[in-house]
Amino acid sequence: MIAVSRRGDLVCIALLRGDILAEYWLWNLAAPDGVGDIYTARVDAVMPALAGCFLSLGDVSGFLPDSAGGKSLSIGTYVAVRVTRAAQGDKGPRLEVVNEPHGDTPGLLRRGPGPLLELAARRPEDEIVLDDYALMAELRPALEGRMRHDAKAFDAVLEDEVAGLAESTAALPHGAMMHISPAKAATLIDIDAAAASGMSPLALNTAIIPEICRQISLRNLSGGILIDFAGLKAAQRQKLAEPLRAALAADALRPSLLGFSHLGFAEINRRRIRPPLHELSPQ
Repeated sequence: MIAVSRRGDLVCIALLRGDILAEYWLWNLAAPDGVGDIYTARVDAVMPALAGCFLSLGDVSGFLPDSAGGKSLSIGTYVAVRVTRAAQGDKGPRLEVVNEPHGDTPGLLRRGPGPLLELAARRPEDEIVLDDYALMAELRPALEGRMRHDAKAFDAVLEDEVAGLAESTAALPHGAMMHISPAKAATLIDIDAAAASGMSPLALNTAIIPEICRQISLRNLSGGILIDFAGLKAAQRQKLAEPLRAALAADALRPSLLGFSHLGFAEINRRRIRPPLHELSPQ
C-alpha cells in the first residue's frame, strides 16, 4: 500500500509492505526537486576536461555529460533535456538529452511526474490511500481507479516512525544504535553496540544489516556512504560483504558495496537522484 498525507504544500509518501515502512518520500508542491522536468536548454560552455557541457535552463544552469548526449554539442546550440538528478549543494541539476520538440529560449517545457507518480508506476498493484480530496482530484487522470480516501492515511504508528526519520540516530535490533553524520563528501554511519549483549560482534553486525539498509533507503542517503561496524576485527569484516550486498539488493536504487577501506569502513555508493531527507523541508 502507498499512504499519502498532505500538509499544506508538502506531501508525505510512504510505501508500506504490510506494517513495515519500506520507502518514504517528501514531495514539495511549491518547490519540486525538478527530477524528470523537461527544458529547452542552451549550451553556454563546453568543458572537455569535465567530459560535458554547461547548459542554461533559464534561471539555473545544469550539467550535461558527454555520455548523456552532450558530446557533439557546441556553444549556442538549443536542445531539449531532462533533469536526471536534482541540484545538490552548489551544483546544478544533472541533465540528459531527449528527443522532443524545443524552442529557442531556455525554459521549462513541463514538470516531471514527481515521487508519488514514480512510485505508483513502480508499484502498479499497490492501492494508494490519500487524506486529501483536492490532491486526489489533481491525480485522477493518472491514478483513476487506484486511489481511496482515508482521513487517517498516516496512522499514529506511521506518524511516529516518520518523525523519527528527522533524527540523526536510529534504533537497531538487539539494542544497537546507528548514528548518521552527513557531510558534503560522504555520509558516515557509526554503529554503537554498547547496549547490545549476548551476541558476538560478528553475529550482531550481521543481524542489524537489513535495518541499516532500510534506514539508508528511508532517509534517501545518497552518494558515498561509509559504515563503521561495531567491534569487528579486520579479518571478520569480509564476512559481512555478502549479507550487506543481499540487503542492498532490496533497494530500488541498487546501491553498490565497493568493499572495505583500510580504516575498516564499508564503502557504499548509492545513486543520488532526489535530495536526501535531511536536505528537505521539515515535516
